Amino acid sequence: MNSEIAARPELGNVLVGVDGSPSARTAVLWAADEAARRGRSLHLVHAADTDRRALFANAETLQAVREAGRDLLIDTASLVQDRFPDLAVTRELSRQEPVAGLRAAAGHRGTIVVGNRGLGGFSALLLGSVGLGVAGRAEAPVIVVRGEGERPETGSVTAAVHDAEDLGWLLLAAAEADARKAALRLVSVWNVLTHVGSVATMLDDLDGIAQQRVYEVKSLADRVREVYPQLIVGHHVVTGTSTPGTLIDASRHSDLLVLGRGRRPLGVGPSLGRVAHALIHHAHCPVEIVPPSFVMPAART
Repeated sequence: MNSEIAARPELGNVLVGVDGSPSARTAVLWAADEAARRGRSLHLVHAADTDRRALFANAETLQAVREAGRDLLIDTASLVQDRFPDLAVTRELSRQEPVAGLRAAAGHRGTIVVGNRGLGGFSALLLGSVGLGVAGRAEAPVIVVRGEGERPETGSVTAAVHDAEDLGWLLLAAAEADARKAALRLVSVWNVLTHVGSVATMLDDLDGIAQQRVYEVKSLADRVREVYPQLIVGHHVVTGTSTPGTLIDASRHSDLLVLGRGRRPLGVGPSLGRVAHALIHHAHCPVEIVPPSFVMPAART
């Protein structure tokens, strides 16, 4: 692991998807709180999908869809500004479908926030498909808001780590904890079943593999402390047979759970693995997915 001290990163603006559903309303208020905490602006995006609708809908219908979208954005901005009067809020009515619209609006900077459920009347928003689609393809970090809307803060951010390669996105988790004045917990699940049965791995090697995992996680914690010396950083290697189950349990005691997104096989297709899928569907707190290519900007001095 490189011994050079990494630069302290800077959290960017916050963008949130708006579709009129109760889940999106919860996500909007959560995103507004996140933007206020960061000292950043909040960008509201409603993807009206009018480009696709134009293939089968008449001009009057399209105009009605656009007007409904504008009204929704105005009402949502009013809701936010009633609760966060000092927060800068901008609005965008996208012509694209939700996943493409949110990705295009965010680009590579900032953070995208979405609810975990959409409006049942729109097939693109069923069963959290927007959250899954954005989290699996966006070039920016994505937070899927889960858990109770008025859940008391725990004072802890959890990062699901594996090895030394996680340092890049781990600094984002550290920045999130620092902004909250919360502690950062590094959790790595040591699943012995993933190492048994391999011809190349003997049972006598398991202790050595486990010790290497502990060493790597401790090294990650040490690197974070170098960048954030005032941050309380704990590290835990947990023995278990279910990585998703262990992390879901950890989410009960977290304000945010952060993990890195794997790279796409052969560079194509969505890249969310079973752990991220499980957390997006079952975690007890918001889940932040960080893409492998994401590089946080350094804080301004």
